[in-house]
Amino acid sequence: MSNLAVLPIALPFLAGIIVAFFHKKLVAARIFALIATVIHLAVTIMILLQVNGNGSYVLELGNWKAPYGIVLVADPLSALLVMTTAIIGVAAVIYAPKSLSKIQEEFYFYSFFFLLISGVSGAFLTGDLFNLFVFFEVLLMASYGLIVLGNGKAQLRESLKYILINLFSSMLFVTTIAFLYSVVGTVNMAQAAERVGEVEQQGILTTIAILLFFVFATKAAVFPLYYWLPNSYTVPNAVVSALFGALLTKVGVYSILRTFTLIFNHEVPLTHTLFIYLAIFTMIFGVIGALSTNNVKLIIAYNIIPAVGFMLMGIGIFTETAIAGSIYYLVHDMIIKAVLFLLIGAIIYAAGTSDLNKMGGMIHHFPVLGWMFFLSTLVLAGIPPFSGFIGKLLLIQGGLEQEEILVVLAALISSLGILFSMIRIFIKGFWGEPDIMKIPEQKPSMSLMVWPIGLLLTLSVVLGVGAEWFYPSIESIAQYVMNPEIYIESVLKE
Repeated sequence: MSNLAVLPIALPFLAGIIVAFFHKKLVAARIFALIATVIHLAVTIMILLQVNGNGSYVLELGNWKAPYGIVLVADPLSALLVMTTAIIGVAAVIYAPKSLSKIQEEFYFYSFFFLLISGVSGAFLTGDLFNLFVFFEVLLMASYGLIVLGNGKAQLRESLKYILINLFSSMLFVTTIAFLYSVVGTVNMAQAAERVGEVEQQGILTTIAILLFFVFATKAAVFPLYYWLPNSYTVPNAVVSALFGALLTKVGVYSILRTFTLIFNHEVPLTHTLFIYLAIFTMIFGVIGALSTNNVKLIIAYNIIPAVGFMLMGIGIFTETAIAGSIYYLVHDMIIKAVLFLLIGAIIYAAGTSDLNKMGGMIHHFPVLGWMFFLSTLVLAGIPPFSGFIGKLLLIQGGLEQEEILVVLAALISSLGILFSMIRIFIKGFWGEPDIMKIPEQKPSMSLMVWPIGLLLTLSVVLGVGAEWFYPSIESIAQYVMNPEIYIESVLKE
């Protein structure tokens, strides 16, 4: 059964290759992409159920035993995130035909999409740092292809910025892995976790840990390394922005969570205190950015940043309650950010502009979009009983238990700022008289856009309202993450 662990990587990778052969036959490409993503989702659900029932699956490729061979580890955390990725993939494929132009869709969109899903899934499942670097490069190459789907000057400018930042980050990543290998003699995460305690000069390990955090923080858009994100996530098509906002920064957060609970937990007072202060600045500056613009898509992009701050807050507090909050918030934010970017794409499609000052009265013509956006705002801001509230409640509870009052206050203030930034869009964009906005004579059909948004939004609401069903699983994952010896034993078993 351990062979199942490779399927979330192999299936989308093969699908991306196959669909490239008929990329201009759009009807066939769309049907194939939908079937492939549904199969991918079914496989990830099966893996999650099997892992929860039977324990982690460890696949040693080529029968090379860990730590010598390539290892894939489907454990409760990675299986959950891979399944969430697959859900977002299905929604994106349904939404894409209405969002993309014919030229954009023909220009290997589905191949790049599947390559991105494969890279993200691989990053979640890999058991060693070098292959984490490899899967980072796979998903980044796919994102390079997706971000340049278009022909605007702004898109070209932001694409170059995005590529250069990630190239620098990737070079530092592979260099840091080499440093770690020279110290512990392995890149396998389980074996590295075993050996870090044997290193005499712990200061060298701390330096390596900070360098690796710098790499992951750049990917995750942690303060002050978030400057590249807002415009880079705004210029692509809405479906591409949804994939980026829901998945790419979360891979960076996952990498921090995995490495600093498993390997680099020898200097918690130093590293994790740094995380708490960076979380405070990340939350505050992200909210300031969201409040500073009238571009509705840019508001959503800036709201990615405080969400990263919330997740980093839990990792910094470093208790089971706080880690459970980070994991809950991570899953919640993957779904709700996909919802919001897809919603904003539909709103811009309907209004013909992304400028909030040029909108108004849309609720009269598009009531479903309006109330879906309002509900999404409540979910994102963490209004009870939605999923954002559950994650923040756990994080704040963890902060109060450890008497981290400053980060708790920052979390509460930034939550109010997020709510205000989002409610501005609802009040100025949907409220008011309908004649303020230039509505086309024939309203555009929104059904293909609304259905995938509705499905994801329903899932997000259920994640909050049904917290009593989901929380025990999240709590057990947090306990698993906080006991790294379980991971080490499962990977290095004889």
